[in-house]
Amino acid sequence: MSEQNLKQVLAKKQSILQGDAERIAKQRAAGKLTARERVAKLLDAGSFVETDALVSRNGDYAGVVTGSGTVQDRPVYVFAQDFTVHGGAMGQMQAQKIVKVLDLAQKTGAPVIALCDSAGVRIDEGAAAMNAYASVFTRLAKLSGVVPVIALVLGPVVGGAAMIAQLADITIEAENVGQLMVYGPQVMSAISGKTVDAKAVGGAKAMAAQGGVALTAKDEDEAISLAVQVLDYLPGCNAEDAAIVDTDDMNRILPVLDAADAESQLAAMADGAAYVELFKDYGKEIRVALTRVGGRPIGLVVGNGKENDGVLTAQSASKAARFIRLCDCYSLPVVSLINSKGVAVPAVDEQAATIKATTQLLYAYAEATTAKVSIVTGNAIGQAYVAMGGKSNADVTYAWPGAVISALTPEAAVQVLYTDDLKADKKPALQSRAELEAKFAADVADGVAAAAAGMVDDVIDPAETRKYVIAALEMLSSKRESNPPKKHGNLPL
Repeated sequence: MSEQNLKQVLAKKQSILQGDAERIAKQRAAGKLTARERVAKLLDAGSFVETDALVSRNGDYAGVVTGSGTVQDRPVYVFAQDFTVHGGAMGQMQAQKIVKVLDLAQKTGAPVIALCDSAGVRIDEGAAAMNAYASVFTRLAKLSGVVPVIALVLGPVVGGAAMIAQLADITIEAENVGQLMVYGPQVMSAISGKTVDAKAVGGAKAMAAQGGVALTAKDEDEAISLAVQVLDYLPGCNAEDAAIVDTDDMNRILPVLDAADAESQLAAMADGAAYVELFKDYGKEIRVALTRVGGRPIGLVVGNGKENDGVLTAQSASKAARFIRLCDCYSLPVVSLINSKGVAVPAVDEQAATIKATTQLLYAYAEATTAKVSIVTGNAIGQAYVAMGGKSNADVTYAWPGAVISALTPEAAVQVLYTDDLKADKKPALQSRAELEAKFAADVADGVAAAAAGMVDDVIDPAETRKYVIAALEMLSSKRESNPPKKHGNLPL
């Protein structure tokens, strides 16, 4: 290559790196970082190696920055949509660049981080742009469960771009700039004839309440920080184990815990009280979090007795099912602290949704081959016990003293067993209703009775829960289990 040619190439690269000054000014005026600034904040300093830097169409830059680098010295692939180029809209060249890094991620077993900021599709490219979108969707679907994919919503993410974000394992939205929507405000206004508030429809708070994003952040910096935290709990790919780090005393005794207080249980179980809770504002009857226990990354599922007695709803069950499947993809052990008074009594038009979601949860536990440890901390009533990793769906099951494990609550059981006597206002064997309920709880439903029936492995001191869990996970670290050969199961969606 002549010196003149080299100068031309370097000048072209410099032009692309600088971008359009006027468009960049508009990006910053909107309170947003540029695509390259986002990549620089995410990756370790000096580690970024760009791919397809000069790709363009008809002299038009492809509108996405792609490449590889490291995050805390771990290799990752990244693509950052550039809103300063046609609103980050997806076209053939952008799709080509994204597909390349997705293919490289699969070949090398490295996570993918998507920095999404796109108004949708390149309309001027017609059907070719739609086919380009499809190529990205297909790669992401096939990559699911192979390498972790984390998507950050850092601006308008509309139409097909929203689907890219949803195909990720974890989606994080920045409150100050994120808008995750099926249609943009202009299209929605044209259809409805009404003014549409993009933030009210697709903002972080709106999406979190609907379960559309796993995490929200106040701004882009916090969103990137959360992505780094999440990545710390995950392996590079499904063929690796997540890193074990010595972060806390393995013999630490827990403080006195309220069986209904999921928040305190999460903090007490986690090494150094550090965890990342997902879908916090959705399906609040169950809390789910990535954390470490005894240095080992795990998924923690906690029944939230303070929220409607922890009963399973369509939202909480589907949330937990998705989380368990995420953990199983990457062989993260699942530790379940069960406290639920059963399945919620749904409205007439929610019956099917509740049945399906509860079945999805049961399916997720049954299908998972990762290590599973369950502790009944409070109530484990009816299908909630079965669905939330009870004895048949866990490798090891413990109970706290005072746990209630039964097909029905003691109150409901007495009502069913003594219907006629109660209607006649009789007292069987001269017992009051309260005495009958207490007797049922002690003889049939408590943890000791469950242990005697082989429904739990042991009744343990709550203060030693962490020690029991760590010991169980250590024993299960060599667990090897596989499902029967099949193309895939038919998840009850």
